[in-house]
Amino acid sequence: MTNSTTTTTTKPQMHPDMQALLDARETTNAQLGPRGEGADDARRWWNVYAANLAQPHPADMQVHDRTVPTHGGGYDVPVRIYQPGGTGTGTEAPAAAGIVYMHGGGFMMGDLDSSDSIAWGLAQETGATVVSVDYRLTPEHPYPAAFNDCYGVLTWLAADPQGLSIDASRIAVVGDSAGGNLAAAISLAARDQQGPKIAAQVLIYGSFGLDQSSGSYVEYAEGLGLTRASTQKYRDLYLSGNLASTDPYALPLRATSHAGLPPALVHSAEMDPIRDDGRTYAATLALAGNRVTYREAKGMIHGFLRARFGGASARAEFDAICQFLRAELAT
Repeated sequence: MTNSTTTTTTKPQMHPDMQALLDARETTNAQLGPRGEGADDARRWWNVYAANLAQPHPADMQVHDRTVPTHGGGYDVPVRIYQPGGTGTGTEAPAAAGIVYMHGGGFMMGDLDSSDSIAWGLAQETGATVVSVDYRLTPEHPYPAAFNDCYGVLTWLAADPQGLSIDASRIAVVGDSAGGNLAAAISLAARDQQGPKIAAQVLIYGSFGLDQSSGSYVEYAEGLGLTRASTQKYRDLYLSGNLASTDPYALPLRATSHAGLPPALVHSAEMDPIRDDGRTYAATLALAGNRVTYREAKGMIHGFLRARFGGASARAEFDAICQFLRAELAT
C-alpha cells in the first residue's frame, strides 16, 4: 500500500473593506460606461472613479496650486501643496517636515485631483507639508518625462525649503503604484547624483521591474481592478516598448547597486498582480544593507488606500504608512 498526500492551496479571501473599491467601479461604469482603451477615455473614467471614493480636505488645511520651474526653465511642473492646520510659511513659522508625493495611475492616468485625498491625508496625519506632483503622462510623454518631473520637484524643494518653511533634512518621498516606481527611482538618482538627502522612502504597491511571467502576475492575472495585461500595457507605454532597458531610473530593480538608500517602507497588497515586485524590492534593499520595513495588506487589492474612509482595516494600512513617516521625519 502506498500512502500519498495531496496538498492544495487556495487563494486568500478578499477583505470586506475592498468592497468599496468594487462598488466605486460599478458606480463609475454606470455613470460613464466601462473604461475605454484610449488615454483620454481612461483618464476620464479614472478621475470619476477617484472622485467617487474621495473626501474633501480638512477646512483648516492650507492648499494651493502652483508650478515648479525645472529642467533649466524648459518645463514647469504643476504641483499642489498641502499644509496642515497650524502650519504656515514665513520666518515666523517653525520648519516642518516635507513629503514629495507621486500618484498612481499606470503612468497614463491621474492628476492632482484624483490623488487629492491621499495627499491631504498624508499631510493631516504626519504634520508634514506635502507637495503632490502632477507629472507628465504616457503615451504622450514616455520615460523619462515623469521621472524628470518628479526629480526636478524634489531638487527644487530641497534647494529652497525656506519658501515653504520646510526642514531640508526631513524630506521624504512617497508614491503609490506608478508613483511607487517613481519614488524608488528618484531615491536612486539622489544617491547617484549627490542630490538631495532623502530621509525616507515609502513605496506603496509599486512596480519595480520584475519579470511579468510568473508569481503574483500569474496568480492574480485577472486581478480585481488591476490585471496582468494592464501592467504589461502600462510598462510598454512607459518604456516606449524598450522592455530590455537596464535603466534603473525606469526599472529600479535593475540598478547595479541598491546600497546607501534611504530607510524604506515597502507596502504591498496581497491580492495584486504586482505584489511580488514589492516583496522582491524589499528583499533587495535589505540584502544591500538598507533599513527596510515590509508590510503586506492581507486580503487587499491594488489601490487599497482609497478604501480608508469606509473600512477600519484599510484605514489601519494608511495609518501604518503615516506612523512610519512620523517616526522617520521626527526632529
